[in-house]
Parts: sequence; C-alpha cells; structure tokens
Amino acid sequence: MTITGPVPLALLDDLAHSRTGELLHDALAARWPSDSDELNAIARYALLPAGKFLRPVMTMTAAEAVGGEPSQVLPAALAMEYLHVATLTHDDIIDGDMVRRGRPTVHVAHGLAHAIVAGDHLIFAAFTGLAECREAGLRDPAVVESVAVLAEAGSDLCRGQMLEARLVGDITAEPETYLEMARLKTGALFRAVCQIGALLAGASSEQAAALGRYGSDLGVAFQIRDDLILFADPDDADKPTGSDLANGRPTLPVLVAYQTSDEDTRLAMGAALARRSAEPAEFDEFRALLMATGALQGCSEYATEFGRRALDGLAGLAPSHSVDLLTGIVQWAVTTRP
Repeated sequence: MTITGPVPLALLDDLAHSRTGELLHDALAARWPSDSDELNAIARYALLPAGKFLRPVMTMTAAEAVGGEPSQVLPAALAMEYLHVATLTHDDIIDGDMVRRGRPTVHVAHGLAHAIVAGDHLIFAAFTGLAECREAGLRDPAVVESVAVLAEAGSDLCRGQMLEARLVGDITAEPETYLEMARLKTGALFRAVCQIGALLAGASSEQAAALGRYGSDLGVAFQIRDDLILFADPDDADKPTGSDLANGRPTLPVLVAYQTSDEDTRLAMGAALARRSAEPAEFDEFRALLMATGALQGCSEYATEFGRRALDGLAGLAPSHSVDLLTGIVQWAVTTRP
C-alpha cells in the first residue's frame, strides 16, 4: 500500500472528540471518580484531563477492523491509556520535565515518591483492565494472550528507555540505533494496542500479527514526527522544546544532521548538546543550526518509509471505515512541517 497524501493535522483532536473518544472519556472519568482515595486521586490527576486518546481509539478501531464489536474491548482500550500515562509519568521524572499538557507534571504536583507509586499503580490497573474484558463476554484464551502481549510490550518499553539512556551525549550514534530505540520505546505500545484489540475481537493469529506490525511501524513514524515537529514548529510540539537538549539527548534529526554536516557544524552541534541547556536562546540557536543542514527532509523520508511499512500491515484486511481510519492515522503521522 502507498501513502496517498496528507490528512488534516487536527485528525487526533477530531478522534478525541468523536463518539468513540467521548465514550472513552466518560468511562475513564467513571473509573477514576473525583472522590477517589489519595492514590487513585493522583492517578486521576495524571489521566484527566485526557490527552488525544490515540492508543485506546486504535485498540477499538483494530477490533472493529477484524469484525469485532468495539464496545466489548472498552476496558482494554482504557488499559492502553493507563500504561501510556504511566510511562509519561515516569518519563517526566527521568527527564526532569516540569509541565505536561499545560500544567505541572505529576511529580511536581504531588511529589516524586507519590508520582512513582501512582505510575506503578496505573501499570497494574492496565492488567486489571484486560481482565475486565471477561465480564464483557470475551473468551479467556484471548484475554490471557492479550496479557502476554501487554507484558512483552512493557518489557520492550523498559529496554527502549535503557537504550535511550545510552544515547545521551552520543551525537555520533548511528540513526539506526535511534530507530531501534523508537521501535522499542514507542513502537512497542502501538504494536500492543493494535494486536490486543484484534485478539480480543477474535482475529486470526495472522490478522493480529499483521496489525501488530502496523502498530510497531506506525509507532516509529509517530516518534520521528514528534522529533521533526519539535524543530520544524516548536509551538506544535507535545513536549517542552528544550527537554531533549537539556538532557543531552540526540533525536533523529540531530543524528542525521551530524552525519551529513561539515566539521565546523559538527563541532558546534556537539558543543551545544554537551552544554545541556534548555535556555530559549540556546535552543533557537541550535534549531537554526540544525535547520540549515537540511536534515529534516532526510528524517521525513525515514517517517514516510515506516509509514509505508505500517500500511502494508493493513493490506490483508477487508475494506472498512475502521481500516480507513487506521490508514488516516498513518497519513497523519508522516505529515510534518519541515
């Protein structure tokens, strides 16, 4: 399959406000009420107001794409949001980020120890969500297999975090190393949300595996898009613009720019990364240096290639609105503003 063209950049906002998005929001608010005990209240703070619900929407869409009833996998879809938000909570601690979704991060608002525990709590809640699918009448073998898929994805996430830590300060790293990190840290959860939605809906092992490959490749394209937007249009970035630079963490555009630049530019980029400063003026200077290398276009080509691979995972599915939506998410992911 080929990528036919861009889709509106507001696609994810549209999904969050769709009927499925509203169903997810209502179920999430009911599951984590405002009168919760302290631990659940901190988890609620992390979860609500909700983000774009991309991963849970994809779980329900994958279920529908193989002929299932999306509402039956609602607890699993919420579980995917729990795990995603748990990783964000822990990432913010590791990175020292102070703001998430326009307000203080969990560890800033509630303290470091409570944030760690709340993140752990959300991870266990994710497995509880999968178990709740039995109450919706889904088969035990599918639930058990889904638990195994989620556990494997969680282990990959941890390996991706470790690999990202090894990349800190290494501006000479190969882009392929970064792509492997993205496959583990970002692609693993995208793989799981699609595979779990399919398995719970009664998909064949071949269909579930194909949707898993779709999710994995989409996750890499999604990560590349995030990296590109950070430099191409910082105002549209989902994370603090100076976070990676402040942590000495080279993203794909930085690694590609370093490989294709002259010695003077390499020295300037290396020095900027080594300073680990998130001051706006220094970020703007670093951004201008990177933009001048033309590396963003090369990274766009990486994203497009992973987008094509993702679409190949949909090739065996019957045409449907849900498949169109999964296709549109890929097209959105490879749309950037270099």
